[in-house]
Formats: sequence, C-alpha cells, structure tokens
Amino acid sequence: MSDSRGQQTSDQPPHGDGPGDGSGGRPPEPPERGGGLLMGRPFGVPIYVTPSWFIIAALITWVFGGQLNTVLPELGGSRYLVAFSFAVAFYGSVLVHELAHTLVALRYRLGVRRIQLQFFGGVSEIENEAETPWREFWLAFVGPLLSLVLGGVFYLARQAVEVASVPGVLLTGLMVSNLVVAAFNLLPGLPLDGGRMLRAVVWALSGRPMTGTVAAAWVGRALAVAVLIGLPLVSASRGVERTGTDTLVDVVIAAVLAAIIWNGAVGSVRNARLKQALPELRLRDLARRAVDVTADTPLGEAMRRAREAEAGAVVVVDGRGDPIAIVRESAVRAVPEHRRPWVAVGPLARDLEPGLRLSADLTGEDLLRAVRATPAGEYLVVEADGRVYGVATLTDIEQRLTAAVAGR
Repeated sequence: MSDSRGQQTSDQPPHGDGPGDGSGGRPPEPPERGGGLLMGRPFGVPIYVTPSWFIIAALITWVFGGQLNTVLPELGGSRYLVAFSFAVAFYGSVLVHELAHTLVALRYRLGVRRIQLQFFGGVSEIENEAETPWREFWLAFVGPLLSLVLGGVFYLARQAVEVASVPGVLLTGLMVSNLVVAAFNLLPGLPLDGGRMLRAVVWALSGRPMTGTVAAAWVGRALAVAVLIGLPLVSASRGVERTGTDTLVDVVIAAVLAAIIWNGAVGSVRNARLKQALPELRLRDLARRAVDVTADTPLGEAMRRAREAEAGAVVVVDGRGDPIAIVRESAVRAVPEHRRPWVAVGPLARDLEPGLRLSADLTGEDLLRAVRATPAGEYLVVEADGRVYGVATLTDIEQRLTAAVAGR
C-alpha cells in the first residue's frame, strides 16, 4: 500500500469587510452548520451573528459608555444602554455594508453562502469569483461606498439635532465609525476591499488574475506590518495622558488586526493557487492500481499480491468477483507485521456504500464535492460501464492539493 500523506482541502475565498475579513483554505460548510445565531434571510441569504459579536458588543458598550460619562454625565447608569444601542446600530451599518456586496454578487450570479457578523466586522461568503476584473472591482468597491454614504447620511441627520444630546452623540459616533470602516476597507491590500480593488486593477493591466492576487497580497502583508507598528505609535503620539493598560490594549488590538490582515493576504494567495490547480485535479490520475481478494484472504497474502502487482490498494470481492469493500489503509497499518498472516482482510475493509464509488472522470470541484458528500479514507474508482479502474485515497487527493497551494 502506498504511504503518501498530505492535508489540504478547498474553498472559494469569502468576501469580508471590516478588520474581520479573512480567508482560508478550508472546505465550505453549509450555512446551517456552525454559523451562529440566525437573524434572517434577506434575498435568500442567511445572516448569522456569531458568539464573538456579543464580546465586541460588550466591549463597545463599556468603552463608549465610559466616554458618554464625560460628554453626558447626567445620563448616569443609563449611558450603558445608550452605548449598547450604538453597538447594535454600528453593526447594523456593517450589515448594510455586507448587503451591498451581497446584492452585487447576486446580480452577477456569483452566489452568496451566508453573511456573518463577528468580532472584527462582517464577512460575506461569496461562492464564486467575478469573471472580469471590473466586476471584481465593483463588487469590492460597493461596500466602502455604502459606508461612505451612511457616514454622509448620519452627518446630515446630526445637523438636525443638538450635538450635546443622546441623538447627537449617537449620530456622531455612527458617522465617524462608518467613515473609519470605509477608510480601513479602502486600504489597498488583501484581504480588505481595497486589496480586492487593487487586485482587479492589476488583473486588468496584466491580463492575469493570479498576478493581481500576488501583488495585492504583498501589499496586504506590508499593511499588516504597518498596523502592527504604526497603530500603537499613533495612539502614543496623540498627546493624551495614557496608562499602561491603555498602551497594552493598543498593542493587543494592533497585533490582532495585523495577524488578521497577514493571514488573510496569505490565504488569498493560497486560494488563488488552489483555484488554478482545480481544473488539473483528475481522479483518473490519482487512482492507485488495486488487486482484488476475497474477504477470507489473509492480510499477509493480500499484501504480497499487491506488491507483486505494484498495486497500492486492496479491494474485497464477492464470489462473483464484484467489489464489495475496500481494505482501509489505516486498519492495515494498525496490524503488526507478524500478525498479518493470521488476520483476514474482511474485518479490515469498509463496505462499499453508494458514495464510495466515484467515476474515474471526476475532476476539480466535482471531485471535491463528491469527496465531501461521503467522507472516507478510500474510494473505489470506476469507469462509466462499472469496471474497476482503481482506488483513490483521501491522502493522495490532499497531497496533490497541498503541493498546488504551496506552488510546487
């Protein structure tokens, strides 16, 4: 049996906004699994609030409530209710930002898996990438554009109220926070919206989306370093007396933001490489030669036949020669060498469920979708007429994807 190893799966990168944007290479999960608290399905897209949102809501309530004590001391303890209202309204603005991305994605028929509101902002998980650079540009730009518009709306609304009042303070906070969200997301580095816009421009100029991704990812890495070093320095240079706790909070926030941006930039390149590699992922190329034995065949004998045939897998067949199970590689490894002549292969095999028979013609996303539908270590690969072509292992598939993502 072959002993190749690997670990990597595939996903389209989510489209996120705010400091919480990021992407990785994990397999896409259905929205109903682990998404958080379902708040609704506008336009058919589920919106989830993750548990981490309640942490940031509490933090905003505490910080903003403390600031309100200086501006509106007459509020007393009720200032925390006002501060919590601001936290909810602010994330309502973030949701509008995400819905802007969602509507454009739906307009371009890209599909949107879900929207999540979480600790550092929101994420719109868009299933497919735009087909042209200018669609990519507009898809990214529309979020910050809506945040800028909201900032302007809150500015105009503030003109109609007393600034030193609860409505005035709330509107001022929402105006400033939306402008900050827009400005942050317009920074030209992945995984931020500005990075996607830069990617689109480089893509349009070079004609190669991967070139745009790499360029925007490197800018994203530079931004991560700038945030890590610059944010604490900017806070320290404001001329306001600060405690050691304030400085520590600034450093922690800068480190978290920098890590999110850095990981998002790296993940964007990984996903782009994976996307390039998927069309070349063919099950026929990954399948191992297999030998067939009956269930009562000793494992030692089955392994001998496999070595002679230069095969990497063993299939159990019935009396008519039809495959009924695949000997599990993990089970073989668990049997000591000296016991293999006395252990039959039958108990070491997994019965062939319908999902364990895969067409040899499967490629790319169709292959990954089939593997996700029925998780297993081994799959029987068959021709269109039902003849056995070989056996594919999950480790071989993952190893091929890992090499592609690493650029090897």
